[in-house]
Amino acid sequence: VEGCASQVWLVPDLRQENGDDRLFFEGDSDAMIVRGLIAVLIALISGRTIAEIRAMDIRSELARLHLEQALSAQRSNGLRAMMTRIEDIAQAASAA
Repeated sequence: VEGCASQVWLVPDLRQENGDDRLFFEGDSDAMIVRGLIAVLIALISGRTIAEIRAMDIRSELARLHLEQALSAQRSNGLRAMMTRIEDIAQAASAA
């Protein structure tokens, strides 16, 4: 994921389940804190339909957890970059 200070990998897996296209994600990082952030993001979005992910306001969902208040500016920027990457993946999947 570009925009992250740490190395971050998000791997999408598009699957058809019950007639719906669903995106599943796996992710990893070389930084422990970032691995935790990836786990939170994946718990929030993985397994949802493309339409659900595109309609979701991921930033608002994460804001309820008050994560950004506990993160450095650099980590917050990385988290936003991960959210943007997920949104880009969902948009590309809906166009395919």
